Amino acid sequence: MAHRLGRSAGEGLERSCSARDWVRGRGPAAGVELLRAWFHGRAFARHRHDTYAIGVTEAGVQVFDYRGRAERSTPGQVVVLHPDETHDGRAGGEDGFGYRIVYVEPARIAAAACAIRGRPTPLPFAREPVSRNPTLARAVVAAFRAAPEPLALDALVLRLAEGLIEGEDGQPAATPHRLDHAALDRARAVLDGRRAIVRSTELEAVTGLSRYELARQFRARYGTSPYRYSLLRRLDFARGRLRAGTPLADLALAAGFADQAHFTRMFRAAYGVTPGRYAQLRAR
Repeated sequence: MAHRLGRSAGEGLERSCSARDWVRGRGPAAGVELLRAWFHGRAFARHRHDTYAIGVTEAGVQVFDYRGRAERSTPGQVVVLHPDETHDGRAGGEDGFGYRIVYVEPARIAAAACAIRGRPTPLPFAREPVSRNPTLARAVVAAFRAAPEPLALDALVLRLAEGLIEGEDGQPAATPHRLDHAALDRARAVLDGRRAIVRSTELEAVTGLSRYELARQFRARYGTSPYRYSLLRRLDFARGRLRAGTPLADLALAAGFADQAHFTRMFRAAYGVTPGRYAQLRAR
């Protein structure tokens, strides 16, 4: 049987007769694609793709043939499939299985690994295809909550690279030994002054650091990623304008969000209430 090589998350999907099966995806965007799915029986024929595939089993038992053996992943476990590695997929029980997965181009992981290790390095190779890797698990789950903005994708790729290195070396990736404080000050000034989405290339030009070097150093100094910092500054701006009675749709656009629904999701995730509810409480 010929093995299929593809980039898309849909490569290898079997035609299913079950109306209970479903697949939902986002991307690809800037070398990253997200997919969430539920399957019964045989889900994938043998195939391979030229990206990393890093997923978390959410329910049921996921079984797949990989590197000459059958692997099983249960809820909460992480699956790592390396580029150009043949695999398939099927349910390990009658109830089916559900999972979410991130596909990432190897070039992005290589760049992030270089920033982590401080030198060009081979692609990280996790020793176990199924594991309890909390760094990777948190990164995959967080990927589905964040917007597909450039800085958010940088943060995701960096976390995935750190998790892969942890899976290869058996210990967490080292923290940065040196911080370029002047460059970090310049990055923060840009993020403080912008109400629109900031692109990775803008911060690279301002700081002279690569996007992954910047993300690592920024997190070490400020305790959060450039994306998260930017998001909260935009939400702070919006929160102040809510008290002035600005319509939510107008405010969402002014704060750099795609639409009112996106703004509402991000606001509630940050503050625990919707923008409308927050405005009502402040008006009392």
